Amino acid sequence: MKTMFTILLLIILFPLLELWILIEIGKVIGSGPTILLVIGTGLLGAFLVRLQGFHLLSEIRRELAQGLLPGDKLFDGLCVLIGGLLLVTPGLISDLSGFLLLLPFTRNMFKKAAGRYLRSRIERGDFMVRWRR
Repeated sequence: MKTMFTILLLIILFPLLELWILIEIGKVIGSGPTILLVIGTGLLGAFLVRLQGFHLLSEIRRELAQGLLPGDKLFDGLCVLIGGLLLVTPGLISDLSGFLLLLPFTRNMFKKAAGRYLRSRIERGDFMVRWRR
């Protein structure tokens, strides 16, 4: 129940924070440039997602052709997908988060942190993996 409350709180507070930041930026640089900034980051993000997506797709195909399981590349693809969704969401915090997931260096840092988090949850017994046949 605590987790559900936290998620609900984030769903409410995050857009309000994004809106507040956009309003404050609009006060400083004006509404037109602020709107262009949001549109520009969305377009740049879409371009980067497409570029990264095609690159990852070719790497996944190459690994599959070599008989390897592309687990690491599939997780990269998930990060690129989430990053793209964040980039098309209006707001600068979501844009920054999206760009960080698109850049290979910061994406690798996120992957390591996510791996440590999952490993600790598995070791504590909070996370279980079930195989179905």
